[in-house]
Amino acid sequence: MNVILFGPPGVGKGTQGGRLAEAFGLQQVATGDLLRSEVKAGSALGREAKSYMDAGGLVPDAVVVGMIESRLGAGSGLLLDGFPRNVAQAEALASMLASHNERLDRVIFMDADHDQLVQRLSGRRICRDCGRGYHVAFQPPKVEGVCDQCGGALYQRDDDSEQVITRRLAVYEQQTAPLIAYYQEQPAFRRVDGGASLEAVYDALCRAMEE
Repeated sequence: MNVILFGPPGVGKGTQGGRLAEAFGLQQVATGDLLRSEVKAGSALGREAKSYMDAGGLVPDAVVVGMIESRLGAGSGLLLDGFPRNVAQAEALASMLASHNERLDRVIFMDADHDQLVQRLSGRRICRDCGRGYHVAFQPPKVEGVCDQCGGALYQRDDDSEQVITRRLAVYEQQTAPLIAYYQEQPAFRRVDGGASLEAVYDALCRAMEE
């Protein structure tokens, strides 16, 4: 299967995408994680991407599309998390899949309330050493500011500050939300409430995959 999981920042695409990929034997391609790894490595791509990510903007289509295309045809299905983010990327993806004689089997849209998204994003903390994620309200560490797993210091990503979150959600509404109109008439399209509990959302996603 080739699957798109999309929705606003903070809706839970990364968490749920990892579970779905494992359950259905798919390769999860999370563009945000891939780009952040380039930023950490200090590559030319990473430096270019960081200026957009820190400001809450979207990385240019050409950069993201090329990165995704390199992962097509690897012999396993893909679960795309964070791509496409706009209609131009969706059209590029359709062209890429056709060139590899592949298709989209599911397009799953996750949504949640605006205030809930801000709370989820602004409370996230990441370990500098091992990368484990926490949330100050929903999944706090045993010791404030310290990773349970390795003892590393926790930090808040630059793009998780409240000011940048507001900008990210505005960019999403302007550029990414039109994907709903692009995909919703296609047989592969499904809608899932991302504001429910973790397990309720996962169960709904599994049903959407299996229908």
